[in-house]
Amino acid sequence: MKKTIIGGFASLFIILAACKQEKKEEQQTMEIKKNQKEVVYQVFTRLFGNTNTTNKPWGTIEENGVGKFNDFTEKALQEIKDLGVTYIWYTGVPHHDVIRDYTEFGISNDDPDIVKGRAGSPYAVKDYYNVNPDLAVNPANRLQEFEALIKRTHKIGLKVIIDIVPNHVARNYEGKTNPAGVKSFGATDDKTVQYHVDNNFYYNPGEAFKVPFWEHGYLPLGGEKQALADGKFEEIPAKWTGNGSRLSQPNINDWYETVKINYGVSPDGRKDFDELPEGFDSKDYKAHFEFWKDKKVPSSWVKFRDIALYWTQKGVDGFRYDMAEMVPVEFWSYMNSSIKMVNPDAFLLAEVYNPDMYRDYIRKGKMDYLYDKVALYDTIKNIMQGHGWTDHIIGIQDYKADIEHNMLHFLENHDEQRIASPDFAGSAEKGKPAMVVSATISTSPTMIYFGQEVGEPGAEKAGFGSPTRTSIFDYVGVPTHQRWMNNKKFDGGSSTPQEKELRDFYKRLLNFTINSDALMGKYAEIHSYNRQNVFNYTHKVFSFVRWSEKEKLIIVANFDAMVNYDLDLQIPPAIIKEWGLNDGTYTLQDQLYKKYKTKLIVKDGIGFFNIELDTLTSFIFKVN
Repeated sequence: MKKTIIGGFASLFIILAACKQEKKEEQQTMEIKKNQKEVVYQVFTRLFGNTNTTNKPWGTIEENGVGKFNDFTEKALQEIKDLGVTYIWYTGVPHHDVIRDYTEFGISNDDPDIVKGRAGSPYAVKDYYNVNPDLAVNPANRLQEFEALIKRTHKIGLKVIIDIVPNHVARNYEGKTNPAGVKSFGATDDKTVQYHVDNNFYYNPGEAFKVPFWEHGYLPLGGEKQALADGKFEEIPAKWTGNGSRLSQPNINDWYETVKINYGVSPDGRKDFDELPEGFDSKDYKAHFEFWKDKKVPSSWVKFRDIALYWTQKGVDGFRYDMAEMVPVEFWSYMNSSIKMVNPDAFLLAEVYNPDMYRDYIRKGKMDYLYDKVALYDTIKNIMQGHGWTDHIIGIQDYKADIEHNMLHFLENHDEQRIASPDFAGSAEKGKPAMVVSATISTSPTMIYFGQEVGEPGAEKAGFGSPTRTSIFDYVGVPTHQRWMNNKKFDGGSSTPQEKELRDFYKRLLNFTINSDALMGKYAEIHSYNRQNVFNYTHKVFSFVRWSEKEKLIIVANFDAMVNYDLDLQIPPAIIKEWGLNDGTYTLQDQLYKKYKTKLIVKDGIGFFNIELDTLTSFIFKVN
């Protein structure tokens, strides 16, 4: 495949034909079924294969080690797939700022004053047309090593997601490996003005950038002496910072390592581009593509579209968009419709935290999926911590009933605390009922974060930031994951009995979800009915039903870590009628461990069954 992106919309069809030709060889190995639950395995790429257990704060690669693309062997990838995974999100792939010296490979050194951690933030991208040199055995061949990983991943039957961060780039973005004809961000900007529609950045003319004033004892690299760590970074004129700060000297809590991308929105909020016509929220991506074909769009739109098409051309199957709501929805219509014209099955996932904007980003922005963070994740986290009620789940599901398929569910990711960390639940076991509910309550995809399946607590003091989250800024080992990795045998040989049991639970649950017909069908909660009619059914229990023509499921979860329940649960008359069950006795078989059975008795159009729920126990019953 050519490495250059041909300008203009006509080039999309050339790329489309080339991609189809290139994918023919992989078609036979891709066994992912359509119309099934999808499961995304997020993995922090530089941490996955690291076997070093030193974990020195601010440690170098030599001291703490680093994982490589090559660590994702066919054995490793097969184990991930066998966990019940359909997509793998390789986090931290695009070339971002790092402190390590790679000048012998033509890469400039990065200034610790504008880099978070020693390994750098994966969301401060320095060159979108190449990959992180830390991840390559031979940095000179880093792109080829990633291309080989894409092929290995496809060979196993998994699909590939990587990050794109359209809201901001590294403060020192260079783009040294741009394809022919591609100009770097800011290369043609008029820096004498604060704003121009085709500038890639916003500027403070006449002002120089100043490094933040360090607070609370923080110093770059923990205070280590380093030639570039001098409290200075030359940037004239100063650019606006990634989180929107207009200060020439941003605050330490600002995203000072990044600069904000200009999408044609003036400082006073004026949109200098065409807006979508009324009713376009109901149009498909082809109509959106046609709409933008003859429109003049800001320079930044074209640059990010071309970046996405470049990686699509290389076989990447989807993208996770960081902080998507900080970018106009019209851009997403333009960008995503262009991607879909090349790959209609592209998996497009966005980080959006404003529920009032969900439908716009899905329908107008042509996103496939958004994080279900503000609603479901936050509510379930409160329940797991003991101060939330399961009653609240009902309203959440009702509120997003029309977009439930588009709301990706998770309990961990790189931004959130580990379940087993003291500040979250303090126990990976408390994640079990939550995972059952999260993974089975809707038709949407499920995501887990590497190490979650073995109870990783994120306890390491890595350098930048604090424990409870596995560091994304420094070189560390991930202890529970390392035990499962077992010196790159990827067989769990060094895992504890508790870690093995937890991984077995995740494997059973996730594999059930991707093979269940009912989980792509209808949903109804039976929680309210049982709260009203069963005296000892409490706000620590949650129950609902899922069904299709082929399969009927009753799902019950006990979030209580202290109390066992002996419940005589009821199935409401409306569900019994919908299912076409006559009065009589039916067998209920648990689908997770296949050991527990009970009888559903239908009498006078109401279903009854007894269930013993131990602490933190869940059942997925199939009606036979």
